[in-house]
Amino acid sequence: MAFGVKRKELKEWKSKVENGEITFLTHYWIDDRFPGCNTVTKVGCSDLDKLTAWGEQYGLLSKWIHRDPRFPHFDLFGSRQKEILTKEKQWDQIERFHI
Repeated sequence: MAFGVKRKELKEWKSKVENGEITFLTHYWIDDRFPGCNTVTKVGCSDLDKLTAWGEQYGLLSKWIHRDPRFPHFDLFGSRQKEILTKEKQWDQIERFHI
């Protein structure tokens, strides 16, 4: 279950993904498979080569890409989420979601 994201933010993220930009969307999230994680960041880009290369710099494997036909993305959570958001200077998302 996802919550805490505005429709405008989601539309902007989708547009940037479709335009081949690396873009970030964080929201609150509950999934029993990941206890202790209450947020997820979706890092999307429709250019799979670009997304793969971006992920490699953080040790993310291409097989971890959620290959949604329109909105391919990595899901980040836990300590890796915080580490990558910090390195990418995504301060607004870090502060807003208390990551």
